[in-house]
Amino acid sequence: MVGSFHPKHEGRKLTSDDIVRANTTMLTATRSILERRAGNPYSIHLLCLQFFLGDESIFIGQTVANTIATQKVASVEFIILTKVRNVFTNNELLNYGRQFMSFLDSCPITFGGLARLTLENLRLCESGFPKIFSICKQLEFLRLYHCDMGIESLLEVEHPQLSELVIACSRIIKRIDLKWVPKLIIVKFNVFKSLGDPFCLGYVPLLQTVSIINTGFSWHKMLKLSELLGKTAISNLHLNFKSEKIWVKPEGRRRLLPVFHKLRRVNLYNIFEGCDLTWIMFILQGAPSLKELCIVVRDHLCEMVTGEQRKLYAFSEEKDKGLELEPSASDFKHRNLAELRIFGSFLANDKIVRFVRNVMEAAVNLEDIKLYRSLVCENCKHMVQKWTLK
Repeated sequence: MVGSFHPKHEGRKLTSDDIVRANTTMLTATRSILERRAGNPYSIHLLCLQFFLGDESIFIGQTVANTIATQKVASVEFIILTKVRNVFTNNELLNYGRQFMSFLDSCPITFGGLARLTLENLRLCESGFPKIFSICKQLEFLRLYHCDMGIESLLEVEHPQLSELVIACSRIIKRIDLKWVPKLIIVKFNVFKSLGDPFCLGYVPLLQTVSIINTGFSWHKMLKLSELLGKTAISNLHLNFKSEKIWVKPEGRRRLLPVFHKLRRVNLYNIFEGCDLTWIMFILQGAPSLKELCIVVRDHLCEMVTGEQRKLYAFSEEKDKGLELEPSASDFKHRNLAELRIFGSFLANDKIVRFVRNVMEAAVNLEDIKLYRSLVCENCKHMVQKWTLK
């Protein structure tokens, strides 16, 4: 990383002067570094710049353009921040969207040479994302945080080079359609509020890893992985339930085998405490090549909504509803699972122990069983202490 700016005071509201000062510092540092390397025969391996979206960002882009044009840098990454980071209005999102598109139009050479790009808090017009994909032809990594085209919008992705895509907190997007992404290997979705399937997989022949993080509300549809993953055959699956409703539907072996036959690693994070883990057996039944299974059982207290707010925001009180397993052969055996790791409170939860026994009976070549105490973050520790004192 040649240079980046990290905001020091996350809790304090940034002013326009802060933005100008930060971007000016970044511009000066970038110019200094690149000018000193003008006669250097060696290329920069990675030029990673983190800065704020603003008038000065155009000058940063133009400064980098010459380095890209002369092939003095192997890979360029932009992490573009906005002044308002958390709570924002529709007008702010639209304004940031217009600012970014102006930046894109002003620096086509720079964006045409980017390998990695992170954007946040943008509301674009319908032609916005197609234009980004068209200009940023060399993109290998793209992270979109709270970026959309308005309520119930459809994001279509077609890109020849993209290998990793991260979509985070784009709550009002109806669906993400990965139509043609021939080099895509990793896709991550963090938080969706669509009533149907949150994404659709088109031509993604190299896809290996799918990661989904979501809080399941009472109205969320339970996802059928056989339908969601379509014609892919992934190797790694990561699901994070955020200590709330389980939003995947157990399915039979025949339906899952086409998408799970190459599955090697599965991580199931933040399954709520007290959940009967028997439903997880459907993954073993549908994934004959599975080697590693990791399960984290915990109530992430500092992130969970409690009391009357649960009803207000339609959190589910039946977190394990609809998890019945389809009938399977009573003599089912799994011959490839080698490692089972579980984080949880075993003394107070016999359901975990019962699940471990079920896996031991089915996985005839199991080599390692690793049981750990529940993961507890620092904020959760403080909350437990407060509750104990009451």
